[in-house]
Parts: sequence; C-alpha cells; structure tokens
Amino acid sequence: MISISEVIETNEMIDKENLDVRTITLGISLLDCISSDIGELNENIRNKILTVAKDLVSVGREIEKEYGIPIVNKRISVTPAALLGAACKSTDDFVSIAKTLDSAAREVGVNIIGGFTALSAKGMTRTDELLIRSIPEALSVTDRVCSSVVVGSTKTGIDMDAVRLMGSIIKETAGKTADRDSAGCSKLVVLCNAPDDNPFMAGAFHGVTEADAVINVGVSGPGVVKTALEKVRGKDFEILCKTIKDTAFKVTRVGQLVAGEASKRLNVPFGIVDLSLAPTPAVGDSVADILQEIGVEYAGAPGTTAALALLNDQVKKGGVMAANYVGGLSGAFIPVSEDQGMVTAVEKGALSLEKLEAMTCVCSVGLDMIAIPGDTPETTISGIIADEMALGMVNQKTTAVRIIPVIGKGVGDTVEFGGLFGHAPIMSVNPFGCADFVNRTGRIPAPIHSFKN
Repeated sequence: MISISEVIETNEMIDKENLDVRTITLGISLLDCISSDIGELNENIRNKILTVAKDLVSVGREIEKEYGIPIVNKRISVTPAALLGAACKSTDDFVSIAKTLDSAAREVGVNIIGGFTALSAKGMTRTDELLIRSIPEALSVTDRVCSSVVVGSTKTGIDMDAVRLMGSIIKETAGKTADRDSAGCSKLVVLCNAPDDNPFMAGAFHGVTEADAVINVGVSGPGVVKTALEKVRGKDFEILCKTIKDTAFKVTRVGQLVAGEASKRLNVPFGIVDLSLAPTPAVGDSVADILQEIGVEYAGAPGTTAALALLNDQVKKGGVMAANYVGGLSGAFIPVSEDQGMVTAVEKGALSLEKLEAMTCVCSVGLDMIAIPGDTPETTISGIIADEMALGMVNQKTTAVRIIPVIGKGVGDTVEFGGLFGHAPIMSVNPFGCADFVNRTGRIPAPIHSFKN
C-alpha cells in the first residue's frame, strides 16, 4: 500500500527535482517484413510500424496526464536493418530504408527511431558493409533515425576491419552534416556487447532474441539523487550508499508503474526497465553534480572514478528491487553535451578524454556525446573506438563511442546541438598517431575469460 507521504514525496521529485521517465521505447520485430524486392520491403516496414505503433504516443500522453509523470520521449526500436537487407544491392537501397523508417516515425509521432544497425562483432557480411557505408547519407537526409554498429563482444573479440571503417564513416557523416555542426554524428554510436533490449538512443535496436513487439522503459532522476545526498552531506559511506539505494528504488518504481500501464494499454508485453541515471542539459539534472555532492570538486578530479563506481553500483542495487525485470544498460550515463555539470568540468580543465575513458570502466556506457576537432584523423577516431571496445570486451560490459568531429571547429570552440543533446566544448585529442595499429587487418581475439561454455 502506497502511503500519502510517498505520493507527496514523488510529486516533489517531479515538480522540483527533474524526475521523469526518459523514454517509453516500443521494440518492433521487422523480420516478417523481409522481401527480395526493395519496394515491397519498404512498404512492409512502413505498414508494420504504423500498425503496431499507432497508439504509442497517445497512450504515453494518457499515462502522463493520469499519473502526472513526465514521459520525455516516445521512441521505437526495430530489428537491425542489415538483417533485412536481402533486397539491398547498393547503399542507395539502405538509404531508402532509412527514409522509410524516418517517414513512419514522423507519421506515428515518435521522437526517434533506432535500429538502422549492423551487427558486425565478428565480421561484416555484404549487407552489413552496405548499410555501414550508407550511414553518412542516411543520417544526412533523415531527422529521426538513429544508427548503431556493433563491432565487438567479449565472446567474439573486436572486428578491427569494422573499427577502421567506422573511423572513416564518422568523419564522412560529420562532413555530410557540416552545415548543422556535424550533428549527424550525434545519432551514430559504435558498440561492444550491445544488449538486445536497450531503450536508450542512439544504440537502441530490437534484438533477435526479443518477442514480436515489446515495451521497454528507461527511467531517469539525477536531480532526485543529488537532492537526497544533500541531506546526508558529510556522512559516512554506509549512509551515503543507503541513501542512493533508497532513492534509486523510488525512482525505478515510477518506471515500473509506467511500464506496466503502457504494456496493458498497448496490449504489448512488458520487457524491461532500464535503471540508468540519464542526465539532461537542464541545471540540476546532472550526474556530474552527484559526483560533486559525493565529494569531488569537479567531475574528473582524483576520486571521480571511485565515486562513479559507487554510484553505479548503488543505483543497480536499489533499482533492481523495484522492477520486475531489469535490463538494457542500467547504470549512470556520462554524456558530455547532455550534462551541464560535465560541460563545466571540461571547461574548468578537470575532465579530459583520457579521464572519461577511465570512468567508462565503471559506468554506462562509454564515450558519449563528445565533440572533438573536425580535423581529427580518421585513424585516431578508430583508435579511440578500439580503446573503448577493448574496455567493454575485457570487462564484460557494454561500452560505446558516440563522438562528433565538428567540421570547422577546434579546441576552444563550443558546439550547440539543442534539445536533449545540449551543447559541448570541443575537447582536445591526443596528437600522436595510431595509423599503423588501426590499419592492420583482421580481428582482435576474444579474451581468455570468454571461454565459459
């Protein structure tokens, strides 16, 4: 039985502490849309999305109105498009699929659609490579499509041919959208150990292990955690950890409520609640601010990685008790442009690309929404991707790179993306090269602890 005091407390979280449900993501399988004719394939995709997702936005608004819980995004994820590509003979065919996804997303009213994806952890098929090479054009001519490429896993190692190609694709995407501060790259992520049930973009796709349709929910609440910690400032670690766990439980329970209601009203199975603390550019909704409240002067100061590890672990321990099923990424996000506290840390000189890489060892998900100079070499971008994929592979966790080489800008400049993407200072990149490493062909083998069968 929920007490009146708990109702009042939740209302306070929503009104004053930026508590929200970050996304309801409807996963839709498109495997039954496959056709050998590209026109028929696109028509099947469009019809499937319009049929299954027709009520998603209206149901989300109903739940918001009835419960007073903000639901920031209503999103769709679909089967990785490369798996549908039997009819695709060229990059233009895949661009046509991206346009179909974009049009269908606009028609049903969702913010974003994810799944323009290739799964290339152990090698690229012909259709994988065609999709990957189509990404720059696809993201330059669509508004709502997000793309992801999986290039490694703990079980398979890292496909360095795909990593090398992605360095080139990211630069090409930046160039294709240079008139928008290379914003196409904000919709493109490279992944290791990608989960099948992730509701968060840009890495969301509907995995082949999932049901025909499923509802996944991502919660958020950095501001709630920050406010709770202000009340125990200076207390010992036991009290600190208990406070985070208790708060994560309350935040996640809101997500479970919304997930259950959306599942019932849409007549679609409930999948998972993702426990991730996802920040926004709004003041007071920052993971970096939580780290400062824990005790570091700015994110990036000595002690930051330990504080982040503590936060990530306690969020999971508290949240897992409040949801029937937990999945996705489930941790603390540290995107630079989407977190005003992270932006401030970069501007103060406290946070470097190398420190961010260290922090990704203990949180979700990786190097996220980081703006770098537009003249950064492709091989350097591939090297950054390889480093982050290695962290995921060895540590048996999901890691990702969403990096934006902003054409025409350098260190000292700032780039504005707007909305939830926020703004970011251009971060410096190590000037020394790695071309001889990146240009080796083949695959980095899986680590020894991958052999568990």
